[in-house]
Amino acid sequence: MDRVKRMVTERPVVIFSKSSCILSHTIKSLFNDFGVNPTIYELDEIARGQEVEQALSTLGCSMVPIVFIGGELVGGANEIMSLQLKRVLKPMLIRVGALWV
Repeated sequence: MDRVKRMVTERPVVIFSKSSCILSHTIKSLFNDFGVNPTIYELDEIARGQEVEQALSTLGCSMVPIVFIGGELVGGANEIMSLQLKRVLKPMLIRVGALWV
């Protein structure tokens, strides 16, 4: 769990993903379209990815993508898309310094 905390506090936007997940690809594309350069951890490619995935599951995250903004768990694809539709995502990204306007 400490490893995950370190991983998510080092950068403004962190996405835990799997390289073959279409929802993960969609969320990564959304952030890239904003001009945000998120830190992405592909759980199926990184060393000890399974351990990280288990630690994330203790937070209630059972499916990728799992997104942290400003060190805080935001959620998965549904939560990110909901924030985008409510026009709340962009201000969040600006507030944590992930997006410059």
